[in-house]
Amino acid sequence: MTSTVPALGTRTAEGSALQAVLLDMDGTLVDTEGFWWDVEVEVFAALGHTLDETWRHVVVGGPMTRSAGFLIEATGADVTLAELTTLLNDGFEGRIGHALPLMPGAGRLLAELYEQEIPTALVSASHRRIIDRVLAALGPQHFALTVAGDEVSRTKPYPDPYLLAAAGLGADPARCAVIEDTATGVESAEAAGCRVVAVPSVAPIAPIDGRTVVSSLEEVDLAFLRGLMTEMR
Repeated sequence: MTSTVPALGTRTAEGSALQAVLLDMDGTLVDTEGFWWDVEVEVFAALGHTLDETWRHVVVGGPMTRSAGFLIEATGADVTLAELTTLLNDGFEGRIGHALPLMPGAGRLLAELYEQEIPTALVSASHRRIIDRVLAALGPQHFALTVAGDEVSRTKPYPDPYLLAAAGLGADPARCAVIEDTATGVESAEAAGCRVVAVPSVAPIAPIDGRTVVSSLEEVDLAFLRGLMTEMR
């Protein structure tokens, strides 16, 4: 399932092979990966458990069911998956109500894509309730389409979210540039056949053929993304 917001035009720039840009949310556009971990630590502390810092790399970037399930199993906490999901989402919403910092370069990139009428989608493993809160800060006008993790039968690392976003924008996945910050998200986008730009947030991501790794969104603009498609010709 997808949710549309005020749509951009679906035409691509003349002479460009880039058909759409698909963007992850947490850790890619908004500096919130640390928020999730802090909430997980607080919730489990209230349940009487201490999280191991090394687990942070296991749960980052994944769907809520996987992350929450792992933490329940690892700690043996007396809480159901449904109960924990609610506690985590409630805690996260409380945190973003106070502050929601954008990643460096995110605002500038979104503005450029909007001004140039590049079809753009937000594709996140976060639930709809979280995406809708974050959209208020990102500007819903920047996205023709949004895909939430609880609206697909299989979320990241499966290709389904990115295939759904590309189809919703009428784009060929191979002509979509995806920007992701975690290995889970990169795996999802690459499985969908998209061209991936990785901007690692918590754990390193190795560059391989067909994948570009940068240190910040400040290195990424429309010309950069179009150049990735040119390389495919």
